[in-house]
Amino acid sequence: MSFDYLGLSDELLSAIKDAGYTEPTPIQKKTIPSTLQGRDILGIAQTGTGKTASFTLPLIDILSQGRARARMPRSLILEPTRELAAQVAESFDKYGKNSKLTCALLIGGTDFAGQVKKLDKGVDVLIATPGRLLDHMERGNVMLNGVEILVVDEADRMLDMGFIPDIEKICKMLSKKIQSLFFSATMPPEVKRLTDTFLKDPKEFEVSAPTATATTIKQHLVKFKGNDSVKRQVLRHILDGDDVKNAIIFCNRKKEVKIVNKSLKVHKYSAAELHGDLHQSTRMEVLNDFKTGKIKILVASDVAARGLDIPDVSHVFNFDVPSNPEDYIHRIGRTGRAGKTGTSFTLSTQFDKKYLDGLLKFLEKDIPIYKVPDSLLEDGKQKRPSRPKEDVKSAPKSEKKQPSRDTKAQNTNKPKNMNDENRHKSKEPVIGLGDHVPDFLIR
Repeated sequence: MSFDYLGLSDELLSAIKDAGYTEPTPIQKKTIPSTLQGRDILGIAQTGTGKTASFTLPLIDILSQGRARARMPRSLILEPTRELAAQVAESFDKYGKNSKLTCALLIGGTDFAGQVKKLDKGVDVLIATPGRLLDHMERGNVMLNGVEILVVDEADRMLDMGFIPDIEKICKMLSKKIQSLFFSATMPPEVKRLTDTFLKDPKEFEVSAPTATATTIKQHLVKFKGNDSVKRQVLRHILDGDDVKNAIIFCNRKKEVKIVNKSLKVHKYSAAELHGDLHQSTRMEVLNDFKTGKIKILVASDVAARGLDIPDVSHVFNFDVPSNPEDYIHRIGRTGRAGKTGTSFTLSTQFDKKYLDGLLKFLEKDIPIYKVPDSLLEDGKQKRPSRPKEDVKSAPKSEKKQPSRDTKAQNTNKPKNMNDENRHKSKEPVIGLGDHVPDFLIR
């Protein structure tokens, strides 16, 4: 089936053709006709299945008639992250080029005053993260009584990020007569309660099981014993030997993102980090550099795991086994998209046993084992360097003399060890970590 049979306008079909798309994905085939008929929708589909176009396309046609009023948007799309919101805005620009719809993006890290100016002019489509939208509402910059269509995207991610109370607060301010569309990759109980509360006799569409991984992804589990230094060495071994065109490396914590990124740069890999502490403009610049190939490796927290339109990612690495098993589906879903093949590696040490057991139980199947050479693990078992204070404690009693004030003054400007001295001479600083981080952390 082509897009011609979904009931979309000729102008929209022309824009879809110009974008290079000829056949809708399963979730698009199922949801677009019902959305055009005015039905409430509950769409359950894993990441990478085309959910964004499944609501942007019909919205463009539905909103083509009518006119927006100042501070009263005609439709509202809620996204859990800034990147997802920006991606939806790009979709409206791409598919709505033959329409006269106006669009505003309300996200943090961007010009607040500029957002107010757009709202004052009136917008047909308002795309927002919950927190920034509530900020504008509390200041009287936007009113929701003119909203005709609500879209809540990545509802389960909203739950993970603690946005469900905000979503409920926003939904209660909307008219009960509006059309509502909820999309989610999984359906945990709290999200089910939300949809039962705010959807009216919805058409429910599910295109894949919540625990299913894409068949286009070749999965590997790398199990070994060792510390994070060994894990980084294993990571580099796979990067060098598995024909990696480009890759996203996921870590559970922002601290690990910074350390792994710095380690890769020290070993001359083309890498950059992406996490929530970065300014929005920096995050968008890093994403663009990765999409265009300027950067080959993206080290990221789970902010990059959901819905981002990053085509042709050849590999995904779980440097840490995800603490939430469902995040595994979304992480590896960054590769093997649009019918293309991809590869994922999950690195697991003795410290990841709890999370790994939970993941395998969730998947209800084993992940094929990828074995690394024993020599690699033996070579990587390096002890952490002793700290200067520990050296003093282990010295003979005759050597444990307190330095004089003059000696302290002379040693004030000296580096603590040769590694510190070399790091200060390096042209590239340890970004975001400070000089207190020992070198063993970035080996």
